[in-house]
Amino acid sequence: MALVRDPAFWKRFSAAMHLDEEAKTETGPKKPTIWTDHWIEAQRQKRRRTFICGILIFLIVAIIVAAIVVVILWLKSKNWLKPETEAVPMDLKRRERAARFASLLPDYHAPFSAIDRAIINKPIQDLVYEVQNDSLAPLDVLRTYGKVAVKAHEKTNCVTELLLPEAESWAQSEVNLKGPLAGVPISLKDSVQIKGFDITLGYTKFACKPYKEDGPMAKLLKDAGAVPYAKTALPVTLLSFESANALWGHCLNPHVPEYSPGGSTGGEGALLALGGRIGIGSDVAGSVRVPAAWSGIYSLRCSTGRWPKVGVNTSMAGQEGVASVFSPMARTLNDLTYFTKAIVGMKPWNYDHTVHPISWREDEESEAQNKKLRIGLMSNDGVVPPTPAIARAVSTTVAALTAAGHTVSEITPPAAADTFTGLSLASQLLNSDGCVTFNSHLHSFEPSDPGADQLTRICNLPRPLRYLYYLWVRYIRRDEKWATLIRGFGPKSAAELWKLTAQREAFRATWHSWWDAETQQYDFILCPVNATPALPHKAMHDAVSSCGYTFLWNLLDYTAGVLPVSHVDAKKDALSGPYKKVLKQLGASNAVAYGAWKHYDAAKMAGLPTAVQVVGRRWQEEKVLGYMAAVEEALEQYQDPVTGEGGKYPLIELD
Repeated sequence: MALVRDPAFWKRFSAAMHLDEEAKTETGPKKPTIWTDHWIEAQRQKRRRTFICGILIFLIVAIIVAAIVVVILWLKSKNWLKPETEAVPMDLKRRERAARFASLLPDYHAPFSAIDRAIINKPIQDLVYEVQNDSLAPLDVLRTYGKVAVKAHEKTNCVTELLLPEAESWAQSEVNLKGPLAGVPISLKDSVQIKGFDITLGYTKFACKPYKEDGPMAKLLKDAGAVPYAKTALPVTLLSFESANALWGHCLNPHVPEYSPGGSTGGEGALLALGGRIGIGSDVAGSVRVPAAWSGIYSLRCSTGRWPKVGVNTSMAGQEGVASVFSPMARTLNDLTYFTKAIVGMKPWNYDHTVHPISWREDEESEAQNKKLRIGLMSNDGVVPPTPAIARAVSTTVAALTAAGHTVSEITPPAAADTFTGLSLASQLLNSDGCVTFNSHLHSFEPSDPGADQLTRICNLPRPLRYLYYLWVRYIRRDEKWATLIRGFGPKSAAELWKLTAQREAFRATWHSWWDAETQQYDFILCPVNATPALPHKAMHDAVSSCGYTFLWNLLDYTAGVLPVSHVDAKKDALSGPYKKVLKQLGASNAVAYGAWKHYDAAKMAGLPTAVQVVGRRWQEEKVLGYMAAVEEALEQYQDPVTGEGGKYPLIELD
C-alpha cells in the first residue's frame, strides 16, 4: 500500500505508459527503453548463469559417478564387494599339509637308497612286470615315490594334498594288481576327485570339504592298478601359465626357482621333472603342454572324448566354447606312451559317458614312428615371435629331422583362419561370461592370478569405456592386435555366443580343408610350445595373452604333444638389442609380444628347458606319440658339427 501512495512510483508508471502509447502510434520498429534493456540483459545473464551452473553440476555429477564406477570396479576386481561367508584361514591348509609331511614314517625322509634309484629309473612297463611277478612289492614302490614327493616338494612346493598314508592302504587292498598299471604310483592335478580329500582348485571357498568317494577318474586309475600318492599345485582360476594361489603358495620351477614351472598343471611338471613317473593334468589353452615345456618333461594334449574328464572339478563349469581336456604327463616319452595306451585299453567309456569308444590303434603308432615323414613347420604364430632360445630349439629339431631323412617345410596357415584370428576367437569363447564364473569363487580379500586380474579389469569396463580404450590402442598406439583382443573381451549374450560358436565351427572346417589339400599332406606340424622359456613369477600380468602356440590347437581340438630339446644358454640365446627394438625388426610391435618378451633374459634363464610341440589332427593320439618318438630319435642321433647342438635331452639327476 505504501508503494501505491508513493508519487515517484506513479510518475515512473505514467512515463512508461506514455512511452507505450507513443510506441503504438509509431510506424516502424519499436524503440527499446532503458528499462526494457536492463530487464532483457538481466534475463540473458540469468540464463547464462543457469546454463553454466547446469554444465558444472553435470560435470560434477559425471565425475562423481565415474569415480564411483571406478572404485566399484576396483573393489570388485579385488573381491571386496562380495558378501562375506565363512572363509578358511589362508594358512590352514598349509599347516595341515606340513603336519602330514611331518607325520610320515622316517623312511619317507631318508636319502635315496640304491634300491630307490633302481626303482625310479625303471620304465613303468618294467615296474608293472616286476610287481605282477612278485619281484617288487607295491608298498616298496610307493614308498620310493613317496620319497620323491617329499624331496620335490621341499624344493618346489609342488604338492597340495599328500595322499599318504592312505595310499599305503590303497596299494594293499583297493588297487587291481592285475591291471596294466599295477603298483605304479601316480600324481594328480589338484582338481581330481579322491575320497577323503578336498578339491580346492586353489580357492579357500573349497577348502576343508573332503569328498566321500572317488570320482570316475580315480576309480579307473585304481582299477588299472595305479596308486594315487599326491595331488599337485595349480593356479587359482586355472587360467594361467603360473601355479600359485593364496591357499598353497607359489610352485617353483625345478631348474631355476625364480621362474614358474608352468600352468595350470605346474605342480605336475615340477614333480615329474624331479623324479615322479606319471601324472594327469588338464588343458584348456596349454595347461599340460606349457608345464611340460617349462619343466622339461613330456605331455600329450588329447582330443576331446579320447580321455576321461568326469570326476574332476574346474573353475568354469559349463564352459564348452573351448573344452578343457584331461591328459597324461610323464617323465619320459616311453612312459607317456605306455600310460596313454593303458588308460585307453581300460575302456574309459565304461567309466565316463563323454569318452568315445575308440580302442588303441597299435598299427598307427608303429607306422608313424617308422616312416619318412613330411612335416609342416610353423615357426612363428604371427603374434609373438619365438625368443632366441626357443628359435634355437626349433631350428635344432628341424636340422635333426632333416638329417634323419625327413622333409620339413614352412607352412602358410589358411588366410581365413590364421593363427591370430584363432587366438581372438578362442579368447572370446573361453571368457564369454566376462570372467564372472572363475571370480565368483573368490572370497573377499582373496587375491586372484595376475593374468586373470588383467583380463577381469578389461572385461569389467563398461562397454563405452572399453570401446574408447580400444580406439586409443588401435588408432593412437597403432596396435591392431592388442586392440582387437580388447574389443573382443567382455560378457556375451546368448546370441553372441551362438555366433562365436558358429565361427569356431567354420574355423575348424577351414583348417580341415586346408590340411586335406594335396599340397598340405603333412604328417604333423612342428612348432614352439610358447614364445619364451619359463617366465618369472607374476609375469602373467604382462604375458597372459601370449598363448597362441598352444591355444590354437585347443580351438581346433587337435592332438598335440610336447618333448624337451635343450636348455637356455646365456651366450647363444642372448638378445641382439633391447627387446622392443628386436620385435620391431621382426614386425611384431604389439602389446602381446611386448608382454612376453619384456621378461626374456637369457643370462637369468640359463638352464631352463626348451621344447617343441608336435601337432596331429583330431583323435590321432597314437600317431602323435609315434611322431614324437621319431623326433626324439632324430634329436638323439643328431649333433651339429659346428655348434654341437643335438643329442639326448638330460633329465634332472636325483640328489
